[in-house]
Amino acid sequence: MTVTVYSKPSCVQCNTTYRALEQRGVDYQVIDLSQDNDAFAHVLALGYAQVPVVEVSGDHWAGFRPDKIAALG
Repeated sequence: MTVTVYSKPSCVQCNTTYRALEQRGVDYQVIDLSQDNDAFAHVLALGYAQVPVVEVSGDHWAGFRPDKIAALG
């Protein structure tokens, strides 16, 4: 399972998402949208205009979603 968190600097919800993933022992990668234009275009194509956007095995969501994180591990 690959968990990708699309983020930006100084994002409170992003940091909360990282902590929740770590508490559950879920490995994840962070992609900084302020540094990666292709990733930014991908997130926009998914229909999101806020971060974090979490993408897991074809599923995706925006914002801090403890319910979705709990289902991961």
